Amino acid sequence: MVLSETENGRSGGEEETDAIVKTCVLSGFSESSEVTTLISSLVEVHEDQRVREIVMQRFSVIMNGYQEQPHLLDPHLERMMKMLLDLVRSENSPPSLVHLSFKCLYIICKVRGYKTFMQLFPHEVADVQPVLELMSRQDPEDLQTWETRYMLLLWLSMTCLIPFDLSRLDGHLESDGGKPRESTMYRILTVAKSYLLVADCPRDAASVLISKFMTRPDVKQKCLADFLDWSLTTVSQTDDHSVRDIMALDGVLQSLAKLFKHGKRDDLLQYAPTVLQCLEQKRLSESSEAKPRKLAVKLIQRLGLTFLKPRLASWRYQRGSRSLAANLSMSQPVSDTAPVSEPDTREQDDYDIPEEVETVIETLLVGLKDKETNVRWSAAKGIGRVTGRLPKELADEVVGSVLECFSFQEMDNAWHGGCLALAELGRRGLLLPSRLTDVVPLIIKSLTYEEKRGACSVGSNVRDAACYVCWSFARAYEPKELTPFVTQIASALLITTLFDRNINCRRAASAAFQENVGRQGTFPHGIDILTAADYFAVGNLSNCYLTISVYVAGFPEYTKSMIEHLITMKINHWDGVIRELASEALHNLTPQAPDYMATQVLPQLLTMATGPDLHGRHGAIMACGEVTHALYEVGLQTNRTVVDVISPECVDALKSIHHVLHERKQYRGFGGALMRPAICSLIGKLSLSKMPFKNDPIISAWQWLIDDTIHNLHLFSSGVKGGIIAAVVSALSALCEEYYQDQTGQADPQMQDALVSQYIGGLKSPQTLTRSGSALALSCLPTFMIRGKFKQIFDGLRQMCSVSQMEGNFTEARRDAVRAITLVCVKAGVCAHGRPDSTLCSNNIADVYGVLLSCLNDYTTDSRGDVGAWVREAAVTALMELTMLVARDAPEILSPDLVKPMMCCLAQQMAEKIDRYRAHAGNAFLHLLHSTKPAVPHIPHREELLIILPVETLTSLNWNAPSQAFKYIAQLLGLPEYRYHTLLGLSVSVGGLTESTGHFSSQALFDFLRGIQRDEAALEQFGETLLRIFRDSLHSSRVSTPLLKTLSQMLANSCFEIFATQEDHHFGLDLLNLCKECRKSKDVVKLRACIDAFCGLIQFQGEVRKKVWSQLLMLLCHQFPVIRKATSSEVYEMLLTYDDAVCPEVLDDVMTLLSDTNWESDLATVRAHRNQLCDWLGVPRPRPVAKGTS
Repeated sequence: MVLSETENGRSGGEEETDAIVKTCVLSGFSESSEVTTLISSLVEVHEDQRVREIVMQRFSVIMNGYQEQPHLLDPHLERMMKMLLDLVRSENSPPSLVHLSFKCLYIICKVRGYKTFMQLFPHEVADVQPVLELMSRQDPEDLQTWETRYMLLLWLSMTCLIPFDLSRLDGHLESDGGKPRESTMYRILTVAKSYLLVADCPRDAASVLISKFMTRPDVKQKCLADFLDWSLTTVSQTDDHSVRDIMALDGVLQSLAKLFKHGKRDDLLQYAPTVLQCLEQKRLSESSEAKPRKLAVKLIQRLGLTFLKPRLASWRYQRGSRSLAANLSMSQPVSDTAPVSEPDTREQDDYDIPEEVETVIETLLVGLKDKETNVRWSAAKGIGRVTGRLPKELADEVVGSVLECFSFQEMDNAWHGGCLALAELGRRGLLLPSRLTDVVPLIIKSLTYEEKRGACSVGSNVRDAACYVCWSFARAYEPKELTPFVTQIASALLITTLFDRNINCRRAASAAFQENVGRQGTFPHGIDILTAADYFAVGNLSNCYLTISVYVAGFPEYTKSMIEHLITMKINHWDGVIRELASEALHNLTPQAPDYMATQVLPQLLTMATGPDLHGRHGAIMACGEVTHALYEVGLQTNRTVVDVISPECVDALKSIHHVLHERKQYRGFGGALMRPAICSLIGKLSLSKMPFKNDPIISAWQWLIDDTIHNLHLFSSGVKGGIIAAVVSALSALCEEYYQDQTGQADPQMQDALVSQYIGGLKSPQTLTRSGSALALSCLPTFMIRGKFKQIFDGLRQMCSVSQMEGNFTEARRDAVRAITLVCVKAGVCAHGRPDSTLCSNNIADVYGVLLSCLNDYTTDSRGDVGAWVREAAVTALMELTMLVARDAPEILSPDLVKPMMCCLAQQMAEKIDRYRAHAGNAFLHLLHSTKPAVPHIPHREELLIILPVETLTSLNWNAPSQAFKYIAQLLGLPEYRYHTLLGLSVSVGGLTESTGHFSSQALFDFLRGIQRDEAALEQFGETLLRIFRDSLHSSRVSTPLLKTLSQMLANSCFEIFATQEDHHFGLDLLNLCKECRKSKDVVKLRACIDAFCGLIQFQGEVRKKVWSQLLMLLCHQFPVIRKATSSEVYEMLLTYDDAVCPEVLDDVMTLLSDTNWESDLATVRAHRNQLCDWLGVPRPRPVAKGTS
């Protein structure tokens, strides 16, 4: 196998990974020996179902690999068929082996195609009777052996090709009993007819058998008329509502179509009118099933060819030289149409066309409009075949009828069928050059055909078929015939290549353009364009719109047509993504034709911007902003302002768009979700273009729109909120930068106070999105607007970050507030001795870090899960960016009291259970640790960390993979400063629900504990840290429940064995007291974890064991039956592990009572059994406490 690999980089303003396109080209049948071995093994494996399935699966996989290059099998087909047929013919082969052999034959046949493969079947006279006998023994109802019947029917169809009369095979038609025996001919016919009516694949093979069998000279004399009568009777009696009848109709129509295809015209002509009449009466074109409609079209076109004499139309167009090299090099003049010897046309003049042909053509034209693609395709091929036998005048009428499909009163199906028919006619030379003036404009329309249907559109199949027409025309006509249409076709194909929404249409247009460049050699700049717009490059939509289009527009032949298409077809497209890309493409194309854009395009867009169509209005408003900004950039190159480039009327129209929409109340409802971001985009672009609107009332109107949009964000659907917020923030930033700054670079005090106060007030809104919008609005304010207001802005954002769960779930708002704090600090800058109300300095840096570190403890959850992770992720990003900023500009204010808690909290986050956030925190930790320009000061244990996490881990360590990450994280437990936070994060991961995370995190934790197993001091420190975490998280189920599970695993793995052997060690007592607090919980999961922990604590000696028994016996009478049952099971398993926990004399009695008692029964019964256990174990009986007593 030869593997060729092509890497295709994507561009277009998007950061995307390079797409790697791999194409596999096979050089030969490399698995030939393996296939031979598999076939040889059938004898041994056919009885063992498991091995048989393995062999057949492998055989199928090998063969299916050659479906795209089946010709590679040709040298080996005969050998494989001989091996399999030897197994079939062998008298020792059981039926299972025979069926298995035929299954292998079918797999080969499916890959290579039955037309090629069936020719290899032996078809001598000696084969007829054995094959027929084997076929007669098959059960048509057996669903497991249909491959056998399929292949036998194909084999039988080949044996029918013997040149001898079948009656010679019959001998004496009397059997030994004296009863007459049926002749071979009628036996074959009976088999074929019976299998035409079945519901599985042998039906298709039976139609092949009919086409071979009924065309024999001896058979057609005796059986053809009767078979046609039977077929037509079957067709007329079938019912469209019966599945069995539909299958029968399918088989009969297939056989008739193949029969009229392979049979001689003289034999079938007398029956053709009757068959056509039957089909007309059946009205199959109105059937609800696609398959009968397709087969009816195939049969009718064959009937039409039967009515017409086989002839090569003398009037057809014939192209001469088709050398690609000649066309590309243009080294020799294009030759004229090659002369061909024309047949004598005198016979044609005397030949009358039967009336039935009109019915055939009418039916095929109706088929071009069918709702199924395969029916339309079959009808198109039929039109081409029939037209090729008609006189020139009638053929031209057919072409005219095909062109009627391209009426805008017709549906997309008719346009698609018309394109397919034109391609067939052109390919066959039946579309004369004189008709190109009528055809080419229709094809140009088809290349951009699109009809909106509801929330989407139809027409991609029409555009694809139009590309096929252009491809076929390139091969059919001499360059001189298409020269008048080159500009139209080339522009239309390029427009489809670059701007079609459907990737298949873009690639089809690219292929058609390439074919025209190669075959015609007249397309302007063809080779250069193909280099940029090849098959792979046009796969990325944004790349087409934003990059390739700019290159192609550099050729003046295509510039204006591309711009016109974007304005007329794409700016008002139903898909918002296309409208946005079209507006950005117009921005990129403006430098290619600035005068045209300023004088022609912009006025058109301004008219559409206030038009009635919502989508057109949306796209035009965005395009107005983009084009204006592009014209401003063009003007900069010649020291002209934007008002020097565009007319005063356009300036006034741009200013008035907002007023028009506001007066029409078009900012409300569904349309408002499109109009508001579009106007915001326009505001941003006009501000960047430095439009002379300073102190103009329009600025206040724009500011009102921005503020009103932020205030009403909650009224829009969730799908558009993100885009609206982004547009508002971008517009506000540009507006402030241009219009709220005086000549000295200072902010307008009045606007500064108004905006800051307004957005800080929005941070207290009851609506989450208004809070988010206000926070992001504060973050986008320029530096001069923040100066003097930093403290006020920060205090507002800090207050929003500290909103508790009790006041409502404002998680998204807190996330955006954290992001806003980062951006505001970055814009304000860092100055060690600066003013707290203007910059980040030594006086306020502790407050900033305090807010961000508190956000790392946001573990808010709701129906969406751990939504607090959004806040934590934003806080991690903020801490990293601000730390790098401060370390670069004022490292002296970065004290150890700030760096230490930050690094510890990052260590906790990178030890937790969610892969994405662990990876984010881990990458931030490594970035801060290994940063040298600037270097972050005061990182605790820097030297040890550099050994644990060397610089190579920046690129090699995949934090998303638990198998890689936790073995590094666990090593931080050996560093005192990081131990608490690392163990806190690890405990949540070890006791979590995710299996892979729990497995690798626990493995890393236990590896660390084994390393300090004999170091009592180190283990003592670890234990103290564990107890401190337990105390701090006692009332937090998020930590305490997984911590109990982690603790149970530690105890089960004897991690604290050195403590357990000591009498009344304080670690066991402290741990027991903490677990006792957890026993009071009502959370079943937590209680079950607590039971496991108690059972693990039984290994501690002395007073701890007695107290553990007391707690477990109390749990045996817990109010929840499930807890009582779980306790009994765990205690039973515990006694199997720690048999010294009970006196040997009562051990058997205790275990028997635990196992035999129904602990889910009522409490009175259970309490008696529990008290018995207390007596045996020497533990005082617990006394129930009356309600109301303390």
